[in-house]
Amino acid sequence: MSGVLAQLGSFFNNLFGTPVAFAATEAAGHAEGAAEHGSGIHVVLKAEEVFNLAGFPITNSLIMTVISTVLLIAFAYFVRSKLAMIPGKLQAGVEMLFQGVLDYMAETLESKALARKFFPLIMTIFLFVLVANQLAFLPGVGSILVDHAGSMVPLLRAPAADLNMTLALAIIAFLVIEITGVVILGFFKYAGKYVNFSSPVNFAVGIIELLSNIGRLISFSFRLFGNVFAGEVMIVVALFFVAYLLPVPLIAFEVFVGFIQAVVFSMLTLFFIKLSIMEPHGDEAH
Repeated sequence: MSGVLAQLGSFFNNLFGTPVAFAATEAAGHAEGAAEHGSGIHVVLKAEEVFNLAGFPITNSLIMTVISTVLLIAFAYFVRSKLAMIPGKLQAGVEMLFQGVLDYMAETLESKALARKFFPLIMTIFLFVLVANQLAFLPGVGSILVDHAGSMVPLLRAPAADLNMTLALAIIAFLVIEITGVVILGFFKYAGKYVNFSSPVNFAVGIIELLSNIGRLISFSFRLFGNVFAGEVMIVVALFFVAYLLPVPLIAFEVFVGFIQAVVFSMLTLFFIKLSIMEPHGDEAH
């Protein structure tokens, strides 16, 4: 198997002019050295830089993010080109999914107009996180290595395994939630949810709610990052110890986790939007 991967690496070297290898061949080549140093599993927390473009570092997670985005755009254009008055199976499936989500959002927000306004954001978050998480299990992700600054780094990495990506999504969701609350309720009424001088208790509760609100940035980003990154590490450990038995059910479980994380992130964004537009009620509002 290592010989086949080595030949594939040689083919890519000749094709792209960039040193390319596979994790299996790298592991075989360094097995003896790893044994001497007593180490065999190498986990990197941050995304590795693959190359530099005009001074801007291009990381392996950024490459996967671009791939996920391109695939979603291509799928959207493909579905749009096939639209017909009498829908086919693909169009009918997409319409059922979108209509179901839109109806649920209208019920949650208690407004069809608001549901239509926020549907593109909620659905985009769900589809992007879902596609990005599922693409991480394709062959070659994490196993195709390229040379950068004298060391071999993975060419592709799961986008959600990079805290930068999950934090960016969290910031987008946070800003939408806060701006929506201000626009719908007005600045002073919305601020009154968190700064309430009616009593010492309400003031303390409001400050706690404000800190909890700001803490959404951490919970949003670290929940998605932690689940995806922990799943990657768990699969790597399983591959190291029980390579031909344990990884298969773990990968199947992580595919399910990737779907659940997409649902959780989009649903929490929707629920927090709902909370942000709720009217404060008397002295008990905070």
